[in-house]
Amino acid sequence: MAYQTNAMADKVLVLGVDGFEPSLAKKFMEQGRMPALKKFVERGSAREDLVLLGAHPTVTPPMWTTLSTGAYPATHGIISFFNPHPEKIGTSIYALDSRMCLAEPFWNVAAEAGKNTLVWHWPGSSWPPTSDSPNLTVVDGTQPGAINMGAAIIDKESILLADTTIENVRFVAHDAPNNPGVGCVITDLEAADESAGTKPEDGKIGKNALENIAAGGIESSNIVVDESDTEIAALGGNNLNTINSPIKAPTGWAAAPEDSKEFTLLTSKGYVRRPCLILKNENGVYDTVAIYRSKKETEPLFVLKNDTYANDFVDEVKVGEENITANRCLRLLTLAEDGSKVRLWMSPAYAMNRDNVFHPKSLYPEIMENVGHVPPVSSTTGRVPEFVEKLVLPSWDVYSQWQADALNYMMDKKGCEVIFSHLHNIDLIGHQIWHLAKHRDEWDNDEAFYQRMITGVYEQTDRYLERFLHYLDEGWTIIITSDHGLITEENKTTGLGELRVNGNVMVELGYTTLKKDENGEVMHEIDWEHTTAVAKLGGQITINLKGKYPTGIVDPADKYELEAKIINDLYNYRDPITGQRVVSIALRNKDAAILGLNGDRCGDVVYFMEEGHNIIHADSLSTQKGYFDTSVSPIFVAAGKGIKAGYTTDRVIRQVDVAPTVAALLGMRMPAQCEGAPAYQIFE
Repeated sequence: MAYQTNAMADKVLVLGVDGFEPSLAKKFMEQGRMPALKKFVERGSAREDLVLLGAHPTVTPPMWTTLSTGAYPATHGIISFFNPHPEKIGTSIYALDSRMCLAEPFWNVAAEAGKNTLVWHWPGSSWPPTSDSPNLTVVDGTQPGAINMGAAIIDKESILLADTTIENVRFVAHDAPNNPGVGCVITDLEAADESAGTKPEDGKIGKNALENIAAGGIESSNIVVDESDTEIAALGGNNLNTINSPIKAPTGWAAAPEDSKEFTLLTSKGYVRRPCLILKNENGVYDTVAIYRSKKETEPLFVLKNDTYANDFVDEVKVGEENITANRCLRLLTLAEDGSKVRLWMSPAYAMNRDNVFHPKSLYPEIMENVGHVPPVSSTTGRVPEFVEKLVLPSWDVYSQWQADALNYMMDKKGCEVIFSHLHNIDLIGHQIWHLAKHRDEWDNDEAFYQRMITGVYEQTDRYLERFLHYLDEGWTIIITSDHGLITEENKTTGLGELRVNGNVMVELGYTTLKKDENGEVMHEIDWEHTTAVAKLGGQITINLKGKYPTGIVDPADKYELEAKIINDLYNYRDPITGQRVVSIALRNKDAAILGLNGDRCGDVVYFMEEGHNIIHADSLSTQKGYFDTSVSPIFVAAGKGIKAGYTTDRVIRQVDVAPTVAALLGMRMPAQCEGAPAYQIFE
């Protein structure tokens, strides 16, 4: 039974922002680019450097779970983005599943103590809900990206190029083997023309994150064989569906202006056609595109102006034999003044009937009615500057303000008193562009441009924080925090530290063996009969032990000696380009207890990459720094009722301290497995 003592606060809002780190935040705040954050700091308490000492590993699910439970991963059991499969050594299981968590989250304590408690898209052991209390509301948490991203996407992101020189309507899915470029003419593939869309059964969408959780988890066994398999390389790929259409004089329309032009927009993997008109303004310049359901209609579904970002394009999407109403965002990137060329972007489509990740489900239509449809965001490649500036950042501008509206509604109209909220803009954009903030010749990237975009992401985050400032005057206590920061890496990745299985360095060191085909080419498949250990999950090495795994070849009596050899080889391994050591720390499982990474779910050896040789995050010690003043540290600022105003603390505040700090402010018991302590130095 939850109990209350003398409470210092009545209402607490945790504003979690994934990837939000203090080094850049402090720099931009001092430059005047983050005025809202500055006001929170001036009215509250933080360290001089704004640092929260992060736990490990520095990756989303375990760290958000640590923030909510006050427990380290060895205790709460979420040890990475994926957890190890108990029987398949090379396989991992999706860890954004509350049923894997072995520790009590504080929101259950608050709800059971009678507080109206909201958990908003917290990607760490929040879904499915683990308390039956009627005081607990949970929204999503099945994946980190955005609300409904794992449950409602039924049509993927696309770009259309229409041109007077194009002869046929064509569509290529983004997973095609020879995906064409970003808004170019399709010339290298056999593609459907006027017969496109005759096979609706091919339009089925695969399982989403929610369905995979319900089915018992997504299993992953991806293997890094060379640089092309690494996360950084994958981020360079273009993941947009591509559509080509001719532009011509309109024919067969019920109502088309005489000087208009027409083209065809394809949705639903090419199976649904939407005729479009290009229209002139009063000055005789083509500046508008009108999208219609059919040529028989006299009123358009949606109207777009040139180079304008637009939200809430509502249309039907065909999935199999079913037509589902969905919303998406659009941008008319290019419209030639003479109407001879159109480039148009479409976001993913979100099914508007998906209430799967709302508890209670009745909240979903209420939010849609009072706040608006969940706006989709762009996840396209960061390698195209135009897309970053005109699609990625604007889509998150719209989404973050929608989320602020939604949380404001929950606070003002629904009477929520304790809120754990999460926004993923920095981290998702970070995985698209942070690595590009340092020039690399083979990418031909303009680092100054990407540094401006990073600045823009932090300014965007500040606008989000600003929407909650006034609650400090309404009796709320607000904590701003994060799971980890993001770095711009100094050197090329070696493949060590990747979340997937490492098949290059571990092969080179002689611990992992990959199979070869009949031509002697290396396959993405492990030869378990000749593999003694594998590296996976961002910094875990597991020994292929007899009696533990069906594939086991290592005698348990040899395990200790093998661990010593692996650790020695990791320290001695040198980057083939720089000649420098790439591993900063490597520990046996029993010794990793000092990092909270020991026990049955953690690897036999735990390691972290050396500063300068780490990737964006996940393989880093939380104290490490990178190029352009980036760092892996999370942030902590607290303000409002019960918190000292204008106070700088010398206290080292740890991630495990956040949940007990909230508990102490509210005068409630600590979560059952809590290992942290309240940051009492910042209390009034």
